[in-house]
Amino acid sequence: MAEGWTRRFWAGTIEAYSAGSRPAGLNALAVEAMREAGVDISGQSSKHVDALRGERFDLVVTVCSEAGENCPVFPGGARAVHAGFDDPPALARDAKDHDEAMAHYRRVRDEIRDFVKRLPEIIGNG
Repeated sequence: MAEGWTRRFWAGTIEAYSAGSRPAGLNALAVEAMREAGVDISGQSSKHVDALRGERFDLVVTVCSEAGENCPVFPGGARAVHAGFDDPPALARDAKDHDEAMAHYRRVRDEIRDFVKRLPEIIGNG
């Protein structure tokens, strides 16, 4: 979702990549939540962070506590910022129905959107 928001708000200014320590495929509910907000992420893919080794980054943002603890070091002096968002799949795991599950995705989607809107400010304060 963060990659999708970054491409939406900062295309041409910030080049976004996303990856995880345990990629599990593109989450259909995340795709749906982003589609509701007018952002199509269906063409994105779930990648392992190893797929990005060798890339040079100015800023690495980790978005969950596990990533914050296990984020690999990227060469080139990339600054790391942790933004702790809840994990929608974990929150939705015990949801009674689709609507209850989507409420978690929507909340986190909107929190990520608000964070991504501030990226130039965050990058500038490095």
